[in-house]
Amino acid sequence: MIRIGAGLLIGIFLFSAGTARMQSPTEPRSRAEKSGFEETSRYAEVIEFFTQLEKNSPLIRSETFGKTNEGRDLPLYVFSDPPVSTPREAGLLKKPIIFVMANIHGGEVEGKEAAQHLARRLLFGDLKALTKKLTILIAPIYNADGNEKISMENRVAQYGPIGGVGVRENAQRLDLNRDYIKLDSPEARGLVGLFNRWDPHLTVDLHTTNGSYHAYHLTYSHPLNPNTDQRILDFQRNTMMPAIASQILKKHNFRTYYYGNFRNFANRLTPGEKPVWEAFTHQPRIGQNYGGLRNRLTILSEAYSYLSFKRRVEVTERFVEEILNFSAANAAQILRLLKAADADTVRKLSSNKPVQFGVKFKIAALPKPVNILVGDVEKVKNPRSGKEMTAMIEDKVTPTLMEELGMFQATQSVRVPFAYLLKSDKAVVEKLQQHGIAVEEMTSEVMTEVESFQIDKVEKASRAFQGHSVVSITGSFKTETVKFPPGTVIVRTAQPLGRLVFYLLEPESDDGLTTWNFFDPSLEAGRVFPVYKLHKNRTIAGRILSN
Repeated sequence: MIRIGAGLLIGIFLFSAGTARMQSPTEPRSRAEKSGFEETSRYAEVIEFFTQLEKNSPLIRSETFGKTNEGRDLPLYVFSDPPVSTPREAGLLKKPIIFVMANIHGGEVEGKEAAQHLARRLLFGDLKALTKKLTILIAPIYNADGNEKISMENRVAQYGPIGGVGVRENAQRLDLNRDYIKLDSPEARGLVGLFNRWDPHLTVDLHTTNGSYHAYHLTYSHPLNPNTDQRILDFQRNTMMPAIASQILKKHNFRTYYYGNFRNFANRLTPGEKPVWEAFTHQPRIGQNYGGLRNRLTILSEAYSYLSFKRRVEVTERFVEEILNFSAANAAQILRLLKAADADTVRKLSSNKPVQFGVKFKIAALPKPVNILVGDVEKVKNPRSGKEMTAMIEDKVTPTLMEELGMFQATQSVRVPFAYLLKSDKAVVEKLQQHGIAVEEMTSEVMTEVESFQIDKVEKASRAFQGHSVVSITGSFKTETVKFPPGTVIVRTAQPLGRLVFYLLEPESDDGLTTWNFFDPSLEAGRVFPVYKLHKNRTIAGRILSN
């Protein structure tokens, strides 16, 4: 679907209102539970777990949203009361659609286990009432191929599961959390296809940390790209995340904070050096920033890898529980916010009033220093492999006042056009359509004033990254009148995904299609970039190109 706008503690007990109830024999248990949290679930076990749920509850539906590189189906489970099977049915209920995805990195497995436990509680336990207020989508095992490469040689430093975990990359050796723009993997294409169809209001992406020895049980992030609608940024930073963090501390005694690392990803604070807590990238190649450019809420969850496996599953489950509780309690506000973001994107980018977005950015400090909870660890031997694991000392907490580099600012901004014009390019058109962007072609010749970009310099990385030698270009714009023949591709920014259109097609974008080599044949100093910017809102006869 193209969006076009016009105007537990985990174990055999489930907890409800502070009291425990025994798990019914008809309710499945995850491999983590069965093994005493020494092992993690295989793909077939996850499928069987959800199959058993489907057999015993009318409130769950299933579908697949693609296949992995090795041919495994990517399962999606839909929870709602009344039950729904399609995005249209979900839309008619006028409830927020919350999408929880786990295992994007096959070695970060606690989200996969927590997703199973949450699903069980949504159908048979204390979270069942949420299905009346929300439509909840769960993709429990996104990087299914990476998950199946379980070995005790993977992520040996983290504190369990002692039976081993999978690998970070998919079968193409691609990091799926760096593939949201180029969509090289079948998994990423399937996932973005899911976004286009179901259009979730909030996506929750479950991970495990690497790096700094802090004292938080879990850290989190939200969209960090400044081109995101400011109301979304403010709502998540100032309202949503503080409320969720407060509840998870008050109700479950877990310490959480915004994701970061000590400067230069050092495990410990460097003696004698000014302490700094530093967030990670604004680029939409990763999920939470990509979602923000789609005018949607996103939350990155990072369970602390040096917390025990059982506790990591527990904190992840509790974190998602409180996200769902917040979403249900603030459903009307969330729906209004995102509807307004879509409408305002269309309105602003269809007017002739200039709008500027960033193409280059820098990390920036919050207005005041903050107390970051610094932690400590000890070494524990894995009884199966004999290798040393790193274990959090949970009661070792040292609040340390430091600068927090927790936001990003544009260092270079350019005017957003009414539309981009380019000659027919199958690869570019296909990529835009994969993102759910409306693409048209001219049905008659047009002579019009446009802005062209004269390339001065092309820089290409000497080392491959994620299968590409990334590119950046510099140059200057000039205004000229150009005749465009029938068949010229038109990509209007006046659509709900207009912010994403800008990031993909702007020549100097730091994470667009230029970055990922889609325009390489045309990139040469002295040449004109093959995409023109039409600033004036004018009528152009065109037809929508079908996928």
